[in-house]
Amino acid sequence: MIYNFDEQINRKNTNCEKHDALEKVFGYKDLQALWVADMDFKTPSFINDKIIEAAKNSVYGYSFASDDFFNSIINWQKNEHNWEVKKDEILVVNGVVPAYSACIEAFCPNKEDEIIVQTPVYPPLFKCVSANNRKIIVNELKETNGYYTMDLEDLKTKITKNTKVLTLCSPHNPVGRVWSKEELEELANICLQNNITIISDEIHSDITFKKFTPLASISEKIANITITLNSAGKTFNIAGLNTSYAISKNKELLNKFKKIAQKRQINSVNFFGYVATQAAYENGSSYVKQLKEYLVENIDFTKEYLEKRNSKIKFTKPEATYLLWLDFSEYNLSHNEIKNKLLTQSKVALNDGVSFSSNAKQHFRLNLALSKKPLQEALEKICYCF
Repeated sequence: MIYNFDEQINRKNTNCEKHDALEKVFGYKDLQALWVADMDFKTPSFINDKIIEAAKNSVYGYSFASDDFFNSIINWQKNEHNWEVKKDEILVVNGVVPAYSACIEAFCPNKEDEIIVQTPVYPPLFKCVSANNRKIIVNELKETNGYYTMDLEDLKTKITKNTKVLTLCSPHNPVGRVWSKEELEELANICLQNNITIISDEIHSDITFKKFTPLASISEKIANITITLNSAGKTFNIAGLNTSYAISKNKELLNKFKKIAQKRQINSVNFFGYVATQAAYENGSSYVKQLKEYLVENIDFTKEYLEKRNSKIKFTKPEATYLLWLDFSEYNLSHNEIKNKLLTQSKVALNDGVSFSSNAKQHFRLNLALSKKPLQEALEKICYCF
């Protein structure tokens, strides 16, 4: 089947956060929405058909994860990422962010416990640490001409006797890195030496343009200190169905997490979430291949468009995700000046870089998971004002 990613979907007036919460979040409602990390593509028919089939029974009572559901996860990880996972190593939860928050409580039982966060990074990773009243230790990524790497020497200096957890965003949001096996091994070895648990957020692992390595697949020792959080939500545009899962080879880690997940009641999942996730993983390989091809076209189109107009806006082509980390620094404008021009002149809504790192005042994140025509319209508006 050929999927039509050029079809434009009107999501306005559907209680869609990306398009209907603009005035609430940005103060303006007449903006082109390029912020929230979901896609303006139709969820594929092989998922919709299964949801419709399930709805025909007209009863939406309590449900549970079937063996077929678990097998869909197991087979997907094996076929797509060459990672062997077993059913008893998986715990289903209602979101990666709630799971991340539960991990902090599970693995950092004391208020003096520290969590390392590698910035710039997905903002809820900060918020969850603060909400759990734990201490954030910032390990800033190193940037060289727009390309980001881990600053492991800085990391070593930040570790104390209270450091219990390192959060890994893999692939990385917002800078689009797919960490190499070698980078991951070096990071994990530091954590092994210091008895640090790694929470690996791998929600973008299917939307990668080079080889992706699940952290826990590298070795038994690394798997033993890792809990992996994942979901089909980003890949298949079903994030609103709130279905995710945690994986750990370490039974003690998984049981600690399970105890807090049950305490917080985050281990109960939407009826349609089970259906959609299983359908995605059982039928989605061809869809993902075509999706990634289209996203690469959008990335290349954006790069070429900015270059042809001699724009000073820079970005390094991401190795994963449909998110661009735009650098406006060559304009020598303040953070507020850039922000105001985007909102009041370009009329586009991008994610503000400062929400990812206090040092990212001249960066904004653009979501290009949309058809080419509105993407070109957005780029025209941005280039007109910059």
